[in-house]
Amino acid sequence: MNREEEKQQEKPGLEENFEMLQETIAQLEREDISLEEAFEAYSRGMALLKECNDQIDGVEKKVLKLSGQGQLEEL
Repeated sequence: MNREEEKQQEKPGLEENFEMLQETIAQLEREDISLEEAFEAYSRGMALLKECNDQIDGVEKKVLKLSGQGQLEEL
């Protein structure tokens, strides 16, 4: 396994990032959250959102099409 593959395995997947984003949103919706906690949660949420967007972009670039010979090719 090369270094790039190891990095990819260390990162949470898209679904895991969505779950963490949902947890962050729930935290921000609490009425008893302090301003400092809200700012930290907001910053964490924005970073998660960027990571989700990057992961979705990566998936879109790897969409495969089936060629006439039945082979998979990257678009």
